[in-house]
Amino acid sequence: MKLFVDMKNVHYTYRQSSPDPLLAVNDVTLNIPSGQHVAILGRNGSGKSTLARLINALEQPSSGIVIVSGMNTADEGCVWEIRRLCGMVFQNPDNQIVGTTVEEDVAFGPENLGFPQSKIRQAVDASLAYVGLSDYAQKQPHLLSGGQKQKLAIAGILAMEPSCLILDEATSMLDPVSRRDFMNLVQDLVQNKGMTVINITHHMEEVLLADFAHIISDGKIVASGIPAEVFDRVDLIRSEGLDIPTHTEIAHEIAAQLKQNLLPMEAISWSGAQQAILRMLAAAKLQQQPADLLADRAHLSGSIPPDEREPIIEVRDLSFVYSPDTAMAMRALDHVSFDVFRGEIFGVIGHSGSGKSTLIQHLNGLIRAQQGHVTVLGMNATANVDIRKIRRHVGLLFQYPEHQLFEETVFQDIAFGPRRMGLEMSEVEQRVLKAAHIVGLKDDELERSPFELSGGQKRRAAIAGVLAMEPDILILDEPAAGLDPAGRDEILDYIANMRDAGVTIILVSHSMEDIARLADRILVLCDGHVHAYGKPSEVFSDESSLEAAGLSMPRSTAFLNDLKQQLPALDNHAYQTKQAVRNILQAGLSCQNAKECDQI
Repeated sequence: MKLFVDMKNVHYTYRQSSPDPLLAVNDVTLNIPSGQHVAILGRNGSGKSTLARLINALEQPSSGIVIVSGMNTADEGCVWEIRRLCGMVFQNPDNQIVGTTVEEDVAFGPENLGFPQSKIRQAVDASLAYVGLSDYAQKQPHLLSGGQKQKLAIAGILAMEPSCLILDEATSMLDPVSRRDFMNLVQDLVQNKGMTVINITHHMEEVLLADFAHIISDGKIVASGIPAEVFDRVDLIRSEGLDIPTHTEIAHEIAAQLKQNLLPMEAISWSGAQQAILRMLAAAKLQQQPADLLADRAHLSGSIPPDEREPIIEVRDLSFVYSPDTAMAMRALDHVSFDVFRGEIFGVIGHSGSGKSTLIQHLNGLIRAQQGHVTVLGMNATANVDIRKIRRHVGLLFQYPEHQLFEETVFQDIAFGPRRMGLEMSEVEQRVLKAAHIVGLKDDELERSPFELSGGQKRRAAIAGVLAMEPDILILDEPAAGLDPAGRDEILDYIANMRDAGVTIILVSHSMEDIARLADRILVLCDGHVHAYGKPSEVFSDESSLEAAGLSMPRSTAFLNDLKQQLPALDNHAYQTKQAVRNILQAGLSCQNAKECDQI
């Protein structure tokens, strides 16, 4: 078996000369065979990205040896060849976009590698087609949405025809359909072209596609194996602050509720989890499980505000075109209308480039309406005198919040907003510490430069900077992207708590699970139009409509949809594991007729 990556006893330390060095990779020995698809998962700051940078020679180990395709990364004569073989897609695509147009950016790598002109043209066209950006070839990259930029970065790497593809949270900003299509492409590259893929991800369904998986914690590899073996160690996965696939989690929770045991690796696959659940339900019926298992079926998603509640934001017939009356004109919004009620969580979803980020920037006057009206707290969001007042009440976290970091320390960055509000220093400090605690930043991290933080930690710091201003309306554009599952849940739980305290939240996300779990109502955008608008149960009831908008059902709902074929009485409107488990137990242990009981 030929090894593509051979790491032996590798250590890497940041700030080696400082009195407080940071050990990021701790005695790692790792072998990756050529043509293998490997997933690497772990909490933010665990050392995943550093490990990837060591593999493609962007960093050199403090000690130990890294061999890539037979070449030592410490050999300066081999560095460029190693980087040619290892294409890396970074967490933030803006860090690797250099062209003035989309096709120029994709051509940059092949040109530097000396591809013939005809091959460059072929590589550019094929790569753009792979990621669905063929129609954007002449567009300027800065006009693309965050998700489209991520597709562009991926296309730029694919055009260079690397032997190894290193993905550092490369799908974190993609809509569900684009993520699925890209992972299908990754599978094709591995199976049909023999490419080695190293995927650093927090999406557990992506891990299931890999040949092998490693968990990193505090710079060390703490578990390795095929995905089924790794995910079968549920206690370890949870102790590391990670997720297990939704269908596996539901099966494990059913087993716990029914006091039954799952067979080894029985619930790892989608169909395996369904069969395990049906088996356990059948056994439970024979054992006459107590009825209290069916109790407490409270609806777990947010309470729906009554329609008569007074709107805090009103948008009417809003349209917007970038670069109007030019050859580069691009319509981002087209006659969009909706209301947001005080104290609710209002979800905004749609495919990459659907107009989500453009829309929310109208809500605090960063973009002025070209056509239509935007009213916030009774004030006109296009009038200068009102915009200044609106911004004191509306906090906005951008899609790439690390762009909002600029101070010397994390503490100073979080304190910037409260200081500009003229608060006393004691109040500023109290707000900084409170916000830092909410997002999970440690005290010692507050004294570090924000630019020394990992991608996920930067996101936490930027979120804390907005939270410290304690706004009445909080607009969050992909707040959980790049965060590990534990960090994501902390942020989302706080968002729910803020809603309960009366703060109005507008949440933009590509995660159907997060939106379904939290949102009281949802706006679906597709190509700048309102595609759907309503409660989660309404929006997520039509799978074909979601697919047409580049979206998908929440994983729990999709799982219950399939299981409903075996349990006709099953209520498939469930957006959290506990709710799904209750629905399954209700349908499985309370059959209404013999036909339904025979299905179990």
